[in-house]
Amino acid sequence: MELRHVEYVLAVIDHGSFTAGAEAVGVAQPSLSEGIRRLEAELDVRLFDRVGRSVVLTDAGRAFEGPARAMLRERGVAMDAVGAVRALVTGALELVALPTLAVDPLAGLVGRFRTLHPGIVVRVAEPDDASAIGDVVAEGHSEVGLAELPVGRDELVAIPLTRQEIVAVCPPGTKLPAPGRLPVGALAGMPIVAIPAGRSTRDLLDRALASAGVTPFIAVEIAQREAIAPLVLSGAGTSFVPRPMADALGAQGAVVARMVPALTRQIGLVHRANPLTPAARAFVELARAEARPKRR
Repeated sequence: MELRHVEYVLAVIDHGSFTAGAEAVGVAQPSLSEGIRRLEAELDVRLFDRVGRSVVLTDAGRAFEGPARAMLRERGVAMDAVGAVRALVTGALELVALPTLAVDPLAGLVGRFRTLHPGIVVRVAEPDDASAIGDVVAEGHSEVGLAELPVGRDELVAIPLTRQEIVAVCPPGTKLPAPGRLPVGALAGMPIVAIPAGRSTRDLLDRALASAGVTPFIAVEIAQREAIAPLVLSGAGTSFVPRPMADALGAQGAVVARMVPALTRQIGLVHRANPLTPAARAFVELARAEARPKRR
């Protein structure tokens, strides 16, 4: 199996057509088409179906995509092992992260990483839901994931970084049972602005409510996280976000309260057990260093 033919297949997947895929890898379309035909003959399957002017993956093509990406990444590991220094001058780092971690700790980590390695392009993907991060990393679509641990994939290496607190943000003027504190039991009957079930912070809240025997009043359920702040500030209800986001909302007038008992989650990195590319290894080492307790 020639890796350039594997690269042709992924180029068509990523760019949506044989013409765009050929342009992306810098070959003539007939050469790309012939390379894919040879690969299909070797595999004895058809990887693409033509639908009008577009192409779609067959079931075999979908099964081939993850291992194909892993093959090319392993090629990168082998090449970068020889030129690791050069690899940190140019290259790419592929991450997948929970949206609620994009502000903290992801933004700070990526900013410091880019300061150290300005030639590295960082691409951050968003999973469909919290449970998908382990699958995205295990199947080779992203090299490193930033997620709530555990991710449910025992074959992945997990690196705990920090415990993150989730706090309540209430509409301006909300009266709390105690200053800066909101018992979970006090949520009974309170209108709540929540993201759909299956997301990390929603699952954390649902577990806390169930433990307290509270049936929540979900006044607004919305998948667009960027709408949570204006909804809270306009009085739609109380929501739950990481502390850095809560502090920003507090500066705009929201009432911020720590939950009692506290809502926390373990945040960390996950990656496959295979050798990391130099860029990913440097990012992981940076994150480890940031997570170490500072000496007084």
